Amino acid sequence: MGHGELRADQDTAVILLNLGGPENLDQVEPYLVRLFSDRKLIRLPGGPWLQKPLARLLARRRAVKSRRYYEQIGGGSPLRYWSERQATALQQELGEGWRTYILMRYADPRAQQVVQCLQQDGIRQALVLPLYPQFAEATSGSGIDDFQRAVSELFPELAYTVVPHWYDWPPYLDALAARVREGLEHFAKEHRDQVPLLFSAHAMPQKVIDRGDPYLSHVLATARGLLQRFTGREWYLGFQSRSGPVRWTGPALTTLLDQLSRAGQKDVLLVPLSFVSDHVETVYEIDRELQQEARRRGISNMVRCPALNDHRDFITALAVLVRHHRDLAIEKAATLRQ
Repeated sequence: MGHGELRADQDTAVILLNLGGPENLDQVEPYLVRLFSDRKLIRLPGGPWLQKPLARLLARRRAVKSRRYYEQIGGGSPLRYWSERQATALQQELGEGWRTYILMRYADPRAQQVVQCLQQDGIRQALVLPLYPQFAEATSGSGIDDFQRAVSELFPELAYTVVPHWYDWPPYLDALAARVREGLEHFAKEHRDQVPLLFSAHAMPQKVIDRGDPYLSHVLATARGLLQRFTGREWYLGFQSRSGPVRWTGPALTTLLDQLSRAGQKDVLLVPLSFVSDHVETVYEIDRELQQEARRRGISNMVRCPALNDHRDFITALAVLVRHHRDLAIEKAATLRQ
């Protein structure tokens, strides 16, 4: 997926796509309006004409509860903070000839701002990297479309290539495995081999998967790739952030906690698979809500392994990934010219 020819003798921008989040409590409702207005993410009833009015209504109702979540984790989402740290570390790792930028789908900096920055900085080519290892039309697909619209409106001469997914990229799986090992160190050495891995991924409406979205198969492939590094380990895959009256991918994490509790399990290592940095789903939903649910069920020692954030091995994995894809794009352009 790309546009125009990439060249080896030009600086390359790396555009890191992410969802974004409210950075303070005043931004919660406007953020939710943008989120609920995106028909790739959620199709509200009444078709495109009613999407925005319904999004505003839904956001107003949801904002009260969402503000309470953000209040408990410092008054805003840490997602931009971590995305900026990842971008800075990646630029240092890539070195001369590369520039990194972050682009948020529902918060600042938005696509038009970033594309204008590229123009002002004299950038002529870019590599677009969603910070979602597994592709879903609602996340990576929506972010890529948003970037492409801004480019066609503001900077049509920009050459770019897109990395749509990297769920099975071996250096990424190695970095994730290192975080799992760090998490396992929190358990007594003599019991460590018996601690089950509870993988968590963001839920997706089941009808989206049934229509052919590859997200679930990508999540399972990530889990399998990780388990190759932990042979013989008991494991489970559950889903979080399920809300609203639709059928979601399952089972829910709480259903699996019930199962583990019935088996008398006291120790569990929770491994988020679809997030590469800390944000409200990890620091609130897992660390607060799910911890309470685990304790309520008698699971006294549920540990979440550290997020990838800006760990050096993860940044190196991203650097190798973007160099690889830029080289592929340059080779493809050269072959087409022959």
